[in-house]
Amino acid sequence: MENQTGILVVVAVCALVLLVVAMKKKAEWLMNFILRGVFGTLGIYFINMFMINAGMTSSVGINLTTVLTTAILGFPGVFVLYGIHFFKTM
Repeated sequence: MENQTGILVVVAVCALVLLVVAMKKKAEWLMNFILRGVFGTLGIYFINMFMINAGMTSSVGINLTTVLTTAILGFPGVFVLYGIHFFKTM
């Protein structure tokens, strides 16, 4: 009986270690996702401000779709949004 208890303890500790490592990677991924969304949204805001100051009337709106696009793709997502917007207005 002691042998089975020892095996269960070792398996439980190994599972706990794997869980902690997995949660660390998930937390890192979530932090990257949030930071890409925030910086992408700020990028859209400042590009829009630059375009308004330059006299251009066309700009990308800030909404849930654009925030998620920049959160998933990062700054290339910002370029994709502006590319789609300018292609659509042509």
